Amino acid sequence: MSSFAYMICMYHTCTRAHWGSLLLLLVTFGCQAQQEQTSSTAEPEYPNLQHLAVPAAEFPELYLPYLQGKDVGLVINHTSVVAEEHMVDVLHRKDVTIKKIFAPEHGYRGDADAGEHVADGKDVKTGAQIISLYGKKKKPSAEDLKGLDVLLFDIQDVGVRFYTYISTLHYIMEACAENDIHLIVLDRPNPHVNYIDGPILEEEHKSFVGMHPVPVVYGMTIGEYALMINGEGWLSDGRKCDLQVISCPGYQRHLRYQLPIKPSPNLPTERSILLYPSLCFFEGTVISAGRGTDRPFECYGHPLLGGDYSFTPVSTSGAKYPKHQDQLSHGENLRDTPIDALLEKKVLDLQYLLAAYQNYPDRAGFFLKSGFFEKLAGTRTLRAQIEEGISEDVIRASWQDGLQGFDKIRRKYLLYE
Repeated sequence: MSSFAYMICMYHTCTRAHWGSLLLLLVTFGCQAQQEQTSSTAEPEYPNLQHLAVPAAEFPELYLPYLQGKDVGLVINHTSVVAEEHMVDVLHRKDVTIKKIFAPEHGYRGDADAGEHVADGKDVKTGAQIISLYGKKKKPSAEDLKGLDVLLFDIQDVGVRFYTYISTLHYIMEACAENDIHLIVLDRPNPHVNYIDGPILEEEHKSFVGMHPVPVVYGMTIGEYALMINGEGWLSDGRKCDLQVISCPGYQRHLRYQLPIKPSPNLPTERSILLYPSLCFFEGTVISAGRGTDRPFECYGHPLLGGDYSFTPVSTSGAKYPKHQDQLSHGENLRDTPIDALLEKKVLDLQYLLAAYQNYPDRAGFFLKSGFFEKLAGTRTLRAQIEEGISEDVIRASWQDGLQGFDKIRRKYLLYE
């Protein structure tokens, strides 16, 4: 076995504690860093990383030159790590002047429940002001950005439209465009990067859980998505952000990426992340998707639903008020669904939603009156199709023209093969 092949094997078996040292070996083994990745399809030449999925954050030499000597703001959360070290600590150790930290949904440390307001504060280690982007406001004000030279965005996305970090990205880009602030986005691999699926969001259903005319699964890394927001003129008044994307050296779309840190409290496993695009529709219905259990998004149920599987949601730190709290719910257990089968399927799977609707005794009360299901779906059509008893194949066929049109747009901004 060659020296590099041995290091590849070590990458797949080593603990995160060893990853930093291994990464240094990989870089010194012959990698040559590209100093800048801007709004283009150029990719850094790291020939020895062609079989690895490694976030751009793991290569400080690619972005430190643009931060040192500047007053820096960070848009980060608990996934913003370099090996086992948080990005804040890495930059502080490198004498980067961190003035402000902007915290999205789930908070700076990632322990807030979905939908829970995040409070402002102060980072003890750096003294930087922490400004919530998931409370009274979701977009930084001119005052928030005053005195900053550059913003660094580094958050793990899961590639699903209603996962709100891409909405936070939109507002960050818009605020930077309005206030002449340079934005650097550190790209990260996406576990749903190699397919697109679901209905395209319609303008009338635009919300924080869906801001752009894209399908539920859009098949792009967050860096590619940022390029698309800029390139398609989706910012207010057609503004353009001064955007720089640092791409993931050597990344390829077919590479499997197992997130080393759970991206949010209710996506704790690879299986839950892979099932999330399909099961999150339950958030707009009376059916529980397992919040308040030890394995959210790996099961679904309701006190009135049939099924051999039962669970009782309870209040937890990541689900303080789960649906049907302390009530025995019945439904389907998906914990034994093979990971490989989910990876190979590459679709948004409607079978769970359709089965729950057909088996629920009060179909007229299945969908929440708030209209949240329509926001998640991005259209009224999907609900109407379900209520009319239309088959999954026919529903999926109705998406195809929209998906083909989106794919033509998407391909203009792809950074990886």
